[in-house]
Amino acid sequence: MLEKPAFSIDELAKAGPLGRSKLYEAIKAGDLIARKAGRRTVVLKIDYDRFLNALPVANARHSGRAA
Repeated sequence: MLEKPAFSIDELAKAGPLGRSKLYEAIKAGDLIARKAGRRTVVLKIDYDRFLNALPVANARHSGRAA
């Protein structure tokens, strides 16, 4: 089975960890790249993965990075 290359905002919100409002805020801020397919807003899996990986580390002491 093929892995989905893109997801709707609703699909991302249901899968978590962020809800629709936070996803749209990230899109508006330019932190998350979204694309339009007709009326539907979609986010490529690769763009979503990049967005999640760019989020700040919650506890820098345990991440191996200097605070």
